[in-house]
Amino acid sequence: MFVVTGATGNVGRELVRVLVEAGEQVTAVSRHAEERPDGVRHFAADLADPQSLRPALDGARALFLLVAGEDPQGILDLARTAGVRRVVLLSSQGAGTRPDVYRHPAAFEEAVRRSGLDWTILRSGGLNSNSFAWAGTIRADRTAAAPFGDVGLPTIDPADVAEVAAAVLRGTGHAGSTYELTGPAPVTPRQRAAAIGEALDTPVRFVEQSREEARTRMLAFMPEPVVEGTLAILGEPLPAEQQPSPAVEQLLGRAPRTFADWAARTAAAFH
Repeated sequence: MFVVTGATGNVGRELVRVLVEAGEQVTAVSRHAEERPDGVRHFAADLADPQSLRPALDGARALFLLVAGEDPQGILDLARTAGVRRVVLLSSQGAGTRPDVYRHPAAFEEAVRRSGLDWTILRSGGLNSNSFAWAGTIRADRTAAAPFGDVGLPTIDPADVAEVAAAVLRGTGHAGSTYELTGPAPVTPRQRAAAIGEALDTPVRFVEQSREEARTRMLAFMPEPVVEGTLAILGEPLPAEQQPSPAVEQLLGRAPRTFADWAARTAAAFH
């Protein structure tokens, strides 16, 4: 049985679906109760309170873990005591490229390595679903605003991250591995807005923000060090942050989906 934390998120929801369709037993964990597909147990728990996970881990053999809360060791100790043998951590590419800034995922990675469990770390690049932040303005007046309009990054479809996570959870030979997950090619914010417009069959106007405008907006929901690190990646990415990774194709036997694929599949959110 597989326990999926963050089961209502863009990656977790898709991971639950993929595992269920593969015939696996799944326990979905999120902070709030939600109706799940037939055969899926659901527990409301908060990763900030490791003990709240205890009932969800009963009978589990593998855990898909998000970076959330401040006590990864507590979560992992509880999982090991419950009989979990494998943990797959969804971390961030920034934990490898900018560990001094992305200290939270880096701390989770270190705890996972010390856990005594078979572990695999998935370092995801930026998710295509971050573009849902534009949904309100695209619906209202067909505009999308972002800084660094012509700087491209190989963002990834959360469905690809989920399929990789399922392959790692169900497969063998992944213990002790860290995989960098990206899309197939760098895509700029301007190009992402255009792709959404194509999916909607109506133009979306791109509005370029200044760095300071973007910083002010991001500070409303992100800590300042993370804001600065994120802006650095968006505006002055390192070569490693712009280089597409081969991991998705190696693990799934196919190329990762493009941003245009994601935009076409999720167009209803922008109508």
